[in-house]
Amino acid sequence: MDLDIVKQRMQKILEMLRSDLATVRTGRAAPSLIEGIVINAYGGTQKLRLMELATIAASDPQTLVITPFDQSIIGEIQKGIQEANVGLSPVIDGELVRITIPHLSEERRQELIHLMRQKLENGKIMVRQVRHEAMAEIKKQKAQKIISEDEVSRLEKEVQKVTDEMITDIDLVGEKKEEELLSI
Repeated sequence: MDLDIVKQRMQKILEMLRSDLATVRTGRAAPSLIEGIVINAYGGTQKLRLMELATIAASDPQTLVITPFDQSIIGEIQKGIQEANVGLSPVIDGELVRITIPHLSEERRQELIHLMRQKLENGKIMVRQVRHEAMAEIKKQKAQKIISEDEVSRLEKEVQKVTDEMITDIDLVGEKKEEELLSI
């Protein structure tokens, strides 16, 4: 039973959760809100993520500025963002696309918090599944007499400790994101 593999799997879940939560809109302009949007570029011949087609920057807390690498696709970028249904309205401004991030209503904030909590709970379930698989492997090795009773006890405690740490980390990520959502 390799604890490093268990830790790595749980860490990947945490990182996936962090990147997933980065796309939840907080009312502040952040490039992560739109960088993954897929754009049908060059007449629909290529599907590329926005971050592959342009630089994305927050010019102020409420505005994202998109600067396409190729000016000929500026209209396709605008259309792709509109079609992504992310609640944003891109406006072409010369060689740039500007997006003003609207303030979130209290109702929308509560919806986003609910969505975020669901994602956090799914992350915790995935961590617990990794723990369950690790515990099953420990029991299997015990049954095959690969490891001793003392080793079983030590490994189970270690797996539980790592699980508890990851659950705590997930809770902290959630608390931080909830603070962002509630701050106006």
